[in-house]
Amino acid sequence: MLDRTLQHWLRAPLQALARVLVRWRVRADPLTWTGFALGMLAALCIAVQWPLTGLGLLLLSRLCDGLDGAVARATQATDRGAFLDIALDFLFYAAIPLAFAVADPAANALPAAVLLASFIGTGSSFLAFAVLAQKRGLSSLSFPDKGFYFLGGLTEATETLAAFVLMCLWPTAFPVIAYVFAALCAITVAMRIAWGVQRLAD
Repeated sequence: MLDRTLQHWLRAPLQALARVLVRWRVRADPLTWTGFALGMLAALCIAVQWPLTGLGLLLLSRLCDGLDGAVARATQATDRGAFLDIALDFLFYAAIPLAFAVADPAANALPAAVLLASFIGTGSSFLAFAVLAQKRGLSSLSFPDKGFYFLGGLTEATETLAAFVLMCLWPTAFPVIAYVFAALCAITVAMRIAWGVQRLAD
């Protein structure tokens, strides 16, 4: 829901930083892998009950995630890069709830499982539509810079990151945050299915 607005505000500073990185011969794929590695380290820190350290690494990970696309557009965007970006992002998003479950299984295992199940719904509806949109030659006017059709909803990357930040700041509130966010994800899934069925009708 907020991704388009956030990308509008961040586009100029990310492009400026990307130009600096390009001059330093930094390429997009290493940034993608660096962001993923930082995300996994964030999950590890959360799992061993260092949530604030995990939060710092998590935010650095997302900075790299924003910069890899900006660097790719400043040099040469590739299908390989788009594939790596989405695949590693999904692994990162799954790792954070899992880390909270490991940190406190008694309190967090069930809400983490519910949240991960909701992520399956948002991810599968997102990717299923992207595949069929590509087949039909559809493009997203809201997110023209994406390497695939970006289908929005109530819970996009911005909202997910905000939920992760809240979890790291108040780890004891993880169950409540997870259940609330899972409910919002369920609404997103319903919206995407309804929109996809309508948009892809023969």
